[in-house]
Amino acid sequence: MSTGDRRAFLRQAVSTMAAWCAGAGLARVAVAQPQQPGASVRRREVVVGGRRVMTVDVHAHCAIPEVAGVVKNTPLSATVQAQLEGPLVVSPDRLRAMDAQGIDVEVLSINPYWYSADRELARRIVDVQNERLAALCAARPDRFVPLATLAWQHPDLAAEQLEFAVRKLGMRGASVGASVNGEELAASKFDPVWATAESLGVLVFMHPQGVPELRARLEGNGLLTNVIGNPLDTTIALSHLIFEGTLDRFPGLRICAAHGGGYLASYADRSDHGCLTFPASCKGTLRKRPSEYFRQQLLVDSLVFTGEALRHLVAQCGVGQILMGTDYPFPWTSTAVDHVLNAPGLNDADRRAILGGNAARLLGIAQA
Repeated sequence: MSTGDRRAFLRQAVSTMAAWCAGAGLARVAVAQPQQPGASVRRREVVVGGRRVMTVDVHAHCAIPEVAGVVKNTPLSATVQAQLEGPLVVSPDRLRAMDAQGIDVEVLSINPYWYSADRELARRIVDVQNERLAALCAARPDRFVPLATLAWQHPDLAAEQLEFAVRKLGMRGASVGASVNGEELAASKFDPVWATAESLGVLVFMHPQGVPELRARLEGNGLLTNVIGNPLDTTIALSHLIFEGTLDRFPGLRICAAHGGGYLASYADRSDHGCLTFPASCKGTLRKRPSEYFRQQLLVDSLVFTGEALRHLVAQCGVGQILMGTDYPFPWTSTAVDHVLNAPGLNDADRRAILGGNAARLLGIAQA
């Protein structure tokens, strides 16, 4: 699809999404304004220290129905169809849930399923997903902000897609799994994508996919493939980005890791001692202690479930590194706002930052 065709497509898509919003009775409102009279759910306004706060959920999933036609008759078709049969598709119900929970803005991302696709199929999937997601968010800029999907398995193409998504579609960053077809994101082949993200100054949101190599051990009761596998997947990915020098090569990178960054906050000091205790196992020299990358360069979301866990996360990485996240529409929590409001040890400025101030600054979201 040519640049001209893409722009025409985007203009039409914006018009279509605007019509959808109007048809659903969802007139645009300013971020800081309450829901219009007669709405089925009253919009919760979050106030901290007597001041209205714009809340931003950096961890919200979605799916794009139009991609079904792209993957038809491919091995990805069943996966896409399953995504489209539930609440991942953005609808008026999502806005009602946001209003009830006090979420003003969702940062929308799509969990990767296309990393096995060949170059041409991956290109078509990403084109449709990015253009439709950009259009959806352009129709409701007061409620949604888009993150681009990228064909990370083809790094040169992914870098091109990121540039187009940010400069032409107005997307605020990109999303990535914690690995790509079993390859670590710290592998040098992915440097072109990291370099582009750094040069654009945009956020990359990392979401885990579990650890396939451990799936047999994690089967059984307790959903261990997710409960243990997902945070472990993130912990491994972030640790490689630190120890393989990716964060040294690209010090301006902005990476936000889901689920509080996995297990790093709980045991970051052990990472500091590994190379000191066993220097033969560490090649090269890092510019900082491993824990300092976590505290200074990496960002995490707030999805750690208890007030004490959030207090500990703040102690480990600092208020400025934490963004509110819900994992919507997966029902892990419906009280993310109260989770921040009630966490011990935070002052009003801390709460405003985590609830939305940090995300607004990083993603260029105007605050009313």
